[in-house]
Amino acid sequence: MERVKSQRAFDEAVKLIPGGVNSPVRALRSVGEVPLFIKKAKGTILTDIDDNQFIDFCLSWGVFILGHSHPQVNEAVKLAVENGSSYGIPSLQETTLAGLVADSFPSIEKVRFVNSGTEAVMSAVRVARGFTGRNIIVKFDGCYHGHADHLLVSAGSGVANIGNSSSAGVPIDFTKYTTSLPYNDQDAVQAYFNKNGDKIAAVIIEPIACNMGVVLPKNGFLEFLREITSKHGVLLIFDEVITGFRLSLGGAQGRLNVIPDLTTIGKIVGGGFPAAAFGGRSDIMSILAPDGPVYQAGTLSGNPIAMTAGIETVRILRKDNFYSELETKSEWFIQELKEVIKGKDIQLNHIGSMFTLFFNEQPVYNFADAKQSNQQRFAQYFRSMFARKIYVSPSQFEGNFISQAHSKSQLEQVLNVISEVIKNI
Repeated sequence: MERVKSQRAFDEAVKLIPGGVNSPVRALRSVGEVPLFIKKAKGTILTDIDDNQFIDFCLSWGVFILGHSHPQVNEAVKLAVENGSSYGIPSLQETTLAGLVADSFPSIEKVRFVNSGTEAVMSAVRVARGFTGRNIIVKFDGCYHGHADHLLVSAGSGVANIGNSSSAGVPIDFTKYTTSLPYNDQDAVQAYFNKNGDKIAAVIIEPIACNMGVVLPKNGFLEFLREITSKHGVLLIFDEVITGFRLSLGGAQGRLNVIPDLTTIGKIVGGGFPAAAFGGRSDIMSILAPDGPVYQAGTLSGNPIAMTAGIETVRILRKDNFYSELETKSEWFIQELKEVIKGKDIQLNHIGSMFTLFFNEQPVYNFADAKQSNQQRFAQYFRSMFARKIYVSPSQFEGNFISQAHSKSQLEQVLNVISEVIKNI
């Protein structure tokens, strides 16, 4: 495969941008490849600057549930741009999308829009501390909640690949009120609450962990968290930046029927543009300025272009049979994939249209299990898929995604390639 232009572009980028990328995992260092430089994306196909075309299973980390460049979303955005790209003043689009979000998520009565998942989580944590008057935040090993200083503790996603539990440049004092416990471990949670239950402001969790690979909660774990947090006056925050609108119209909480106090959403809610949100019960959200004493602001929050893209995307998702059709297609693919990997030292974790292949002999239930996966085998798998022009998420600690735009013939092609590739790994 010819990649001369991409190599040249990367050589130029590293002179001006740290590592040549604006988000570390894009560098593809852990899998031994030169980064992709994309010039366009349509449906399921990425086209790089060397005119190579890849079937995309990363989908901008799950954003494009409709596929890239959906014509209905694009048309709405083009019309919106004609009216200006940013106001710093309210628009009707904000209220319209807020209504769609509140109608979709069981936990959300009021919502505020921001520009990234990191912002959403950072703000939700501040609200939780302001509402409870407490300081301690409990998270779980391998769950990544953005790059805010106080949450870079035992994080997954790209942090998992740099070998540190946190990050240089984060003072210990910033994380002293953050405790990370093993995912899926009720005993560890119970023990911590027995000692500190009256000091905890919030428990934050990815209800389906998506940043150590796709890792599902054990039966009863989320229900246990709901019960113990309620008992101790602790807020339960679901980080649904990835699962929101992905696993159902109401995210993981709508699918699993466990309702948190606060929810963060991102990715899909912006329809491909930078947008995220946090929301919850009215009494909790009313602590935000200008109504209350907890300050949060952003000039570009509620950007009219992002709101327009989000509105059009969610309206499509609300159509009859959207999720049932996506689920049927995804389930067929997963069952076929199970047959492909049968007898191999590979674990398949999945739910809905999300899946991860772990190159691991044992099932993966938490971050410790995920880290036992063979990274060299994964890197070989990625490079082999890449060489055959299939782009999977470039980290063992990330999920892969199926979209409305993936055709059965494409999925069959990918299954055939995986079958061929794993014979040599």
